[in-house]
Amino acid sequence: MSVADQICDHQSRCLADLITLRMLAQGEAGVPSPRWVVVQVAQSTGAVLAEAEAAAQAVQNAASRGPHPREETFLRARLKRLAASADDAIAAARAGNFAEMRRHLNRFDALTSAIWAVQHAVYDPALPMSARVPTELPPL
Repeated sequence: MSVADQICDHQSRCLADLITLRMLAQGEAGVPSPRWVVVQVAQSTGAVLAEAEAAAQAVQNAASRGPHPREETFLRARLKRLAASADDAIAAARAGNFAEMRRHLNRFDALTSAIWAVQHAVYDPALPMSARVPTELPPL
């Protein structure tokens, strides 16, 4: 399986979790978050982060065989930002701060899209955007 195929595979596994996070971010402001929301945010952000890290590992393995060291460093920095955003969203959910949770989930979504876009641009530049798994979910 090519690196581009591996990236698409990892990305497609994230779609259900990203949709779940978007739905949670669309909830009503001011309504206390039930305990299950904290668990769901933690599980979904963790699943997306695990897939992004697995795709990055595939990228890193390919980078060791090719000329992409700057992209590898860039992706590692993006993964750290994604992990920090997930931690922030979980902390806000635990604190019952819906507005902050929503802000962090929106940031998490944007950072996730950016990671996939960079990985596709580096390892599958010939594939047109319309043929790829969507890097952004449609608005609700």
